Amino acid sequence: MPSLNDIRSTFLNYFAKNGHEIVPSSPLVPRNDPTLMFTNSGMVQFKNCFTGVEKRDYVRATTAQKCVRAGGKHNDLDNVGYTARHHTFFEMLGNFSFGDYFKEMAIPYAWELVTKELDIPADRLLVTVYHTDDEAAEIWKKVAGLPDERIIRIPTNDNFWMMGPTGPCGPCTEIFFDHGEKYWGGPPGTPEEDGDRFVEIWNLVFMQNEQFEDGSMKELDMQSIDTGMGIERVAALLQGTNDNYSTDLIRALIEASADATSSDPDGPGKTHHRVIADHLRSTSFLIADGVMPSNDGRGYVLRRIMRRAMRHAHLLGAKDPVMHRLVPALVHQMGAAYPELGRAQALIEETLELEETRFKQTLDRGLKLLDEELDGLGEGAPLPGEAAFKLYDTYGFPLDLTQDALREKGREVDVSGFDAAMAEQKAKARAAWAGSGEAADAAVWFDLADKHGATDFLGYDTEEAEGQVLAIVKDGVEVKALNAGEDGWAILNQTPFYAEAGGQVADHGYVRRLANLDDVSAVTDVQRFADGKLIAHRLTPERGKLSVGDTVELEVDHKRRSKVRANHSATHLLHEALRVHLGDHVAQRGSLNDEDRLRFDFSHAKGLSEDELRLVGEEVNGFIRQNTPVSTRIMTPDDAREIGAQALFGEKYGDEVRVVSMGRAPTGKGADGETYSIELCGGTHVQQTGDIGLCVILSDSASSAGVRRIEALTGAAAVQHLERQAALVDEIADTVKAQPGDLAARVKALMDERKALQNEVSQLRRELAMAGGAGQGGGAEARDVNGVAFLAQVLSGVSGKDLPALIDEHKAKMESGAVLLIADAGGKAAVAAGVTADLTDKLSAVDLVRAAVAELGGKGGGGRPDMAQGGGKDAGNAEAAIKAAEAVIGD
Repeated sequence: MPSLNDIRSTFLNYFAKNGHEIVPSSPLVPRNDPTLMFTNSGMVQFKNCFTGVEKRDYVRATTAQKCVRAGGKHNDLDNVGYTARHHTFFEMLGNFSFGDYFKEMAIPYAWELVTKELDIPADRLLVTVYHTDDEAAEIWKKVAGLPDERIIRIPTNDNFWMMGPTGPCGPCTEIFFDHGEKYWGGPPGTPEEDGDRFVEIWNLVFMQNEQFEDGSMKELDMQSIDTGMGIERVAALLQGTNDNYSTDLIRALIEASADATSSDPDGPGKTHHRVIADHLRSTSFLIADGVMPSNDGRGYVLRRIMRRAMRHAHLLGAKDPVMHRLVPALVHQMGAAYPELGRAQALIEETLELEETRFKQTLDRGLKLLDEELDGLGEGAPLPGEAAFKLYDTYGFPLDLTQDALREKGREVDVSGFDAAMAEQKAKARAAWAGSGEAADAAVWFDLADKHGATDFLGYDTEEAEGQVLAIVKDGVEVKALNAGEDGWAILNQTPFYAEAGGQVADHGYVRRLANLDDVSAVTDVQRFADGKLIAHRLTPERGKLSVGDTVELEVDHKRRSKVRANHSATHLLHEALRVHLGDHVAQRGSLNDEDRLRFDFSHAKGLSEDELRLVGEEVNGFIRQNTPVSTRIMTPDDAREIGAQALFGEKYGDEVRVVSMGRAPTGKGADGETYSIELCGGTHVQQTGDIGLCVILSDSASSAGVRRIEALTGAAAVQHLERQAALVDEIADTVKAQPGDLAARVKALMDERKALQNEVSQLRRELAMAGGAGQGGGAEARDVNGVAFLAQVLSGVSGKDLPALIDEHKAKMESGAVLLIADAGGKAAVAAGVTADLTDKLSAVDLVRAAVAELGGKGGGGRPDMAQGGGKDAGNAEAAIKAAEAVIGD
């Protein structure tokens, strides 16, 4: 009996043997189809190959594609666990041809694989074709020898596939397996077709036409093949069952659930185990592909699935979280085919345990409230919408979880009443916001958030994606389009662009209309609005225009994002290095992670010494060279802080946070005690610390009282900075005629020589001044002023610092008297005055200086009675200054 893993390998290997490229499954979050919440079929990743927009180096492909249907029009959530074949997660096997082969080869491939490779009895098979597709019917007769009664012509859309209202389309042929008369049901096309006897196992789509808006249709130049085989259904028939949940892989997960809850897998809790097994797969794969539980968008769907499974575990009597304990069983079953499960196992387990722990805290109270509400209702009466909304708003019960709980009691919810209560809450929230002082035009963002929901951010995992333009805002008003050269904000359903937050600058890049890739808009800013729900792209169409409803290709400027990412990750390492070398008082007080530099503000009372800066830089670069993975986890803020995570200054945190860890140190923190840096952070980061390249600290300066600021460079910018520094060293060494290694000694020698020469020049100037040489007042002599010998002299080429020494020399020669010296330094004046000791009791040098300074355009002056100094703006008024000093002596 082949296992599900055997079937997958058989399928892929068969088509590989027939010239098909085995292409890995694409992520569950579509990068190239913004109309889908999740990848729901194998052809999603090849959509652009079928339309001719994308060319690959192969024209035949085969895949085992992971799929989720739990939201939008493809929503199987309510039926999961209650039917034999409904799942939120399933695998779709497929083979694809992009203009290479068509019906004449696709049908023989299918028949050979089914009847020979998988050994399914041919007499238990029948097929359907589109009622006008004579070509497919004739091929089936020729290849399989099927009679007309086993080739059923279907005139409905069940056998005609369309990508959308317009675009590629074509007829289908489906292969059905007859499980036998013991099951009720009839063949396709009959009133009993929904029974369990005849089950579709494979659908082959012939993309041969193109549909236009006017309803017309023409043949495609490139005719292609798209097939989809549900692996769970094929496994069921090959393993002798009509129930997908009885297949080996899902049965193993059911038994793991039963073991974890100490209950019978086939007993009264059978449905609970089936729900848990299915939801374990969808939640684990979604988390592995970057979806995290939240209150909006894809994250909300994930949370609904998780909580639905957790409630069923509760009904089985589980007192402690269960879901995370089942992840190893899933990795054991599917990890070889999907290695991303193993890589993300720790994150999956942690996220499930966190969500279930939180949910169990409110589950009992919520169910108690539900029972109390039901007790007051009449038999079979629906639960009032207000009560359902209270469960949602207070206890985090999604509406469908309440509906699921009531289903078992034969009751429903008044959905219209729930919607009315939701609308009333939004109105109150809006009124509260209106009084908060926010910008008036921000009301438009709340309207858009109510209408379209939150924007899905894809940028942790990709820098390219497709999206759909939901709204455009120009000058605070919604508009239908932006023409070339016009500036506005665009809201899309999903985006890889990071909005400015947490010190990290916004991404830049381009948006291209898929209808015409020459219509390009440059994205110059990205911001969050409506309490962070909406991600808005500021852009300007360079060519063509951008309209609401357009499907677009989004491309982040990779080079710029890489630089920003490196600076952001280096900031985390820098933060921790500062704490290690300066102390635990260091805490972030602001940051900037731009493409060309990083800036980090932190609490510290004094500047860093050269040794401290050197040690911090060496430590950061040591962890960069360590080249360890940068990991991300989801935790509660309290749990994150408990393991030593640092919170970012000024950030607001919700019930769950991203925790970014990097570096290994024997004296580290975290659960393992070896993680170097752990921080709460919503930004983008490098994958390995080595991706930072290098970090060079440029400066340490004061930012504000008690706050220091470090600026630094990373990567290529850091290398270029060091290269410029090296070139400058070489230039200086060449100038002073020394080797770079001897430069410090050579510069010191030159500085000593310069100092000696300066001292010599100063001495010569003083001697020249004392001798009354040229330009020094012509050999001024003391004159009698009111009985006091007074010497006044105007000097040039003498600095203010030389004046005190000259004053002392003059005083020594005079024995008794007063001296006033004015130095002319480029138009400005330096003034000094001296009074011999025998006169200081009746004459002060301070008074002389102040009188002179006032005439020279200055203020004040000061010193001692025997020596004082001052300065003025204009040395040209020196004679008036001397007379003012004489007047002081004359008094």
